[in-house]
Amino acid sequence: MRIAQIDFLYVLLFLLPLLMIFYMLVFRMKRKALKRFGNLSLMEKLTSSFSPRKQRWKVALLLLAIFFLLFSLARPQLGTKLTLMKREGVDIVIALDCSLSMMAQDFSPSRLKKAKQEVNGLIARMRGDRVGLVAFAGAAFIQCPLTLDYSATGMFLDIMDVDLIPQPGTAVGDAIRTSIKAFDQKTRKYKVLILLTDGEDHDSDPLGAAEEAAAEGIKIYTIGIGSVQGEPIPIRNKKGAVTGYKKDKGGNVVMSKLDETTLQKIALTTGGKYYHATSGEMELDKIYDEISKMEKKELEGKLMTQYEDRYQVFLFLSILCLTIEFLLSERRSKKMMEKLKSDTRTK
Repeated sequence: MRIAQIDFLYVLLFLLPLLMIFYMLVFRMKRKALKRFGNLSLMEKLTSSFSPRKQRWKVALLLLAIFFLLFSLARPQLGTKLTLMKREGVDIVIALDCSLSMMAQDFSPSRLKKAKQEVNGLIARMRGDRVGLVAFAGAAFIQCPLTLDYSATGMFLDIMDVDLIPQPGTAVGDAIRTSIKAFDQKTRKYKVLILLTDGEDHDSDPLGAAEEAAAEGIKIYTIGIGSVQGEPIPIRNKKGAVTGYKKDKGGNVVMSKLDETTLQKIALTTGGKYYHATSGEMELDKIYDEISKMEKKELEGKLMTQYEDRYQVFLFLSILCLTIEFLLSERRSKKMMEKLKSDTRTK
């Protein structure tokens, strides 16, 4: 037998002995109280209409009812069956900018940390959708292929950082083209690309890549990470301390600015939408609300072992014990009363 909710079993093992001790103390206190009022044998005669034996039976039935109830809540299971679990959803590829400009701190602690937080929020909202990851900077590659294993996706996401891709720059166009390859090439729908970046592209033709994505039936949602005003890019040592800021050839501090115009055009080209990242992450709800309205495909089924619940038997026994306890009177039967009277006269 398998117990699905083991916590209720612990409650049972703790509670039942306490109740037994409680009722033992109650009966003992009741007996002591009768002694204080007068002669015990006389007091028992005066309360002869009540049966101590039936009182104990009622307590036993109540304890049994509690035992069976808590045991049923623990969900005892016996026997198994194989069930084909089918899922419906869309394929979602998330392309994450891992370039050095994502270390800018207009979002605390950095744009990249904020972007990873957004990705985690998106994955947490998914129900049955396959998800994949693409990392990009000056080049792009598939970090995690499309999968239903969200925990594995989270592990791949954790290791994404600015030192993951040695080639500097931000190639948004390459990120879109690499993401296209991550999808099933046989279908022209059920595809969504979510692009998280500050939008600073370095000659990779992102709009041309967006047109290629639209031709493949991919809808792109873009999330802009950063500020339009710009933010300096910190340079850190091995210990993580800021040692300075990135400068151009002229010695001027480079200001990394969010390119909202490009990101808006990419989204519009594919029928998607652009959102600016916010601390409240309201954009995540809007994006997933849009995705949930899309036509879904049946994804690969998976055979799963399902255990058979047997709590119904114990729930029935609990109700039966409570019913008997309720119907059982504490008063002695007429025959017992007559026998007691007869014994008293004889004495």
